Amino acid sequence: MASRKELWTRSVTVALTALTLLTSAPAQQPASTPNPAPLGRLIDVGGWRIHLNCSGENKSGTPTVVLESGSGDFSFDWSLVQPGVARFSRVCSYDRAGNAWSDLGPRPRTMKQIAYELHTALIKLGINPPYVMVGQSLGGLLVRTFAAEYPKEVAGMVLVDSTHEDTQLFMNGKIQRMRELTQHRNIPPIQTAISAADKTLSVEERQQIDGFLKQIGPPKIEPPFNQLPSEIQQMRLWALTLPQHYVADNDPYMAEEFAEIYSNRKTGEFPLGDLPLNMVPTRLRHDLFAVA
Repeated sequence: MASRKELWTRSVTVALTALTLLTSAPAQQPASTPNPAPLGRLIDVGGWRIHLNCSGENKSGTPTVVLESGSGDFSFDWSLVQPGVARFSRVCSYDRAGNAWSDLGPRPRTMKQIAYELHTALIKLGINPPYVMVGQSLGGLLVRTFAAEYPKEVAGMVLVDSTHEDTQLFMNGKIQRMRELTQHRNIPPIQTAISAADKTLSVEERQQIDGFLKQIGPPKIEPPFNQLPSEIQQMRLWALTLPQHYVADNDPYMAEEFAEIYSNRKTGEFPLGDLPLNMVPTRLRHDLFAVA
């Protein structure tokens, strides 16, 4: 018989899957909205603030559901999912440092740094464990990192078309495994305070961002984000105009982190112990509303 944790984690998966099958209006190009008000609260995590948007209530001791977006995505990309989950439990989405309303955070932006900031924001807002962690694309590795850092606080996980630590990418004209690009450097420790320099973009970062934006052109709404409500599409266009967005997920130690996760998984047959784990299959990728 399935445990209570397993049944509850499955209910989160069912809610996510059902909500992704909704249909909506045809694609359109909305006008950008300048400086929209935050949907949630800005929580200081050590001299920089993280935007955390929580809704719903814990019922009968249910864990809080925490939504982790894919690379380059935002808290409001869950806007068609979060209300459904909020009907049966408290649920929180958030913006990683540098994205949307969240301040720039300490660099480098390692997975452990991101997990620390999310955990700190949750605790400071009074959103106490246990948590069911939901991670989409790169967010899948981020919630696995969170679970590794805070194992006693995670009740289960849902991985939505998650990135795998053995993933292969097309780079430099050939297919390569990210973990095999490691230079075997030590991953920097978590930073609990921020320097004055990290509160703004450096000259080099601005030059790199300017060059990148010249290549890709003005922000636009592309599938599957054209399925979001028009006001959320406008919010997305605004967030994509913020220069700091383009360094928010810039992790120069990603190869080392992929290699570390891969190595740690190989050392134990069941690295999650007896935690419930559900996965939303890849075939739903283009029906999801937070695809990296």
